[in-house]
Amino acid sequence: MDKKIKILKGDGIGPEIVDESIKVLNKISLKYNHNFELEELLFGGASIDYYGEPLTDEVVEKCKNSDAVLLGAIGGPKWDNIDKNIRPEKGLLKIRKELELFANIRPIRLYDELSKSSPLKEEIVNKKIDFVIIRELTGGVYFGNKETKIINEVETATDTMEYNYLEIDRIGKIAFEVAMKRNKKLASVDKANVLDTSKLWRKTMHMIKEKYSDVKYEDILVDNAAMQIIKRPYDFDVMVTENMFGDILSDEASIIAGSIGMMPSASIGNKKLGLYEPIHGSAPDIAGQNIANPIGTILSVAMMLRYSFDMDLEANNIEKAVEKVISDGYRTVDIYKEGDIKVSCSEMGDIINKYI
Repeated sequence: MDKKIKILKGDGIGPEIVDESIKVLNKISLKYNHNFELEELLFGGASIDYYGEPLTDEVVEKCKNSDAVLLGAIGGPKWDNIDKNIRPEKGLLKIRKELELFANIRPIRLYDELSKSSPLKEEIVNKKIDFVIIRELTGGVYFGNKETKIINEVETATDTMEYNYLEIDRIGKIAFEVAMKRNKKLASVDKANVLDTSKLWRKTMHMIKEKYSDVKYEDILVDNAAMQIIKRPYDFDVMVTENMFGDILSDEASIIAGSIGMMPSASIGNKKLGLYEPIHGSAPDIAGQNIANPIGTILSVAMMLRYSFDMDLEANNIEKAVEKVISDGYRTVDIYKEGDIKVSCSEMGDIINKYI
């Protein structure tokens, strides 16, 4: 099968972790007789340095004409003090919007062998923790009107949060469909006791749930959700929420797995084209040292094969290889404990590749 994949390595540790995922793609292509046409494009800070902007229209068009996009990480102190309109993060928001990727899927899984790396109590991590957070990605306060002005001689800032029924309906349907394929449990997170956007969110979700009677559904306020993710993460299966709440909760949940470097994600829409990336940042403090954890990026490749290419067998192969690496005791520094086998970023990629 022929597939066009655009590679956006980005900044910091981005190039290092993406290089390891490319090894995996090449191994999968050989083993299963696929042809992955890879093209590397500049994005984020690297694009600012070369083009003066984080995402060019040419790159957007190339991504639109691909089958999937693989991203490393973007940003760093080098670009912290530039014009806010051309910061690396602006490129990330733009590509999600341009590719119409409104749903971010983040699996949260704690491997048994990494339970000691989790900050949670032993009686919690000894239970199976495996759930998914689905975050609306192109609406809400991140995309609302922003303004800073002087009112009565006081500097005042405003950020507008806005959602319409259609935006909520489409993310809600994806969440219910994912729940149907898992354990038929869905928790919808909002702040309906305060926010009008959340009142509309809850009303819309209740309308959708009438068509999914097999799914055990619950509403949960975001502040309570933040507590329950830590107190009883094993009780959740699928969670769905708006953009900002999802950003915060999914980062909170990621540490349960022992390291944010373990976490993959998929950003999808109504088409097969998707954007796949680990959820961590560019970690400029360790860039170039070959110690970053590439597992989140490699598992993002598995999600790409499953969601964009319908290659479940190949995706399972990658996930099983990661399970074996963890089971055999290989660890990058972020998840290393005494008695484990410490390996570099590139060595971790090589070992996973060997197990595929």
